[in-house]
Amino acid sequence: MAIKKARVVTKADLVEKVAEMTGFTKTETAVICEGLLQAIKDVMAAGNDIEIRRFGTFKLKKRKPRIARNPRTGEAVPIKERIVPVFKPSKAFKTKVPQD
Repeated sequence: MAIKKARVVTKADLVEKVAEMTGFTKTETAVICEGLLQAIKDVMAAGNDIEIRRFGTFKLKKRKPRIARNPRTGEAVPIKERIVPVFKPSKAFKTKVPQD
């Protein structure tokens, strides 16, 4: 199953769409969107997970240390243990994505 290459939607595109849906100005909508994104970053930086019902969950996941290879030289490169943010979509979110 091949995934169609779709157009990349930017934050400005999302702001425009939300402004149309809500009737707020683009400036007001941009402030709200930026506030939401900053709140998500702040909450996760504090080590907390975020659950948005019918959308998905943002979690922090610990990656184990491992040995990788430099593709150019083939040299072994150690990668330290790290914590990465991950997103798991909800069942309702997944059903909205085309399964073509």
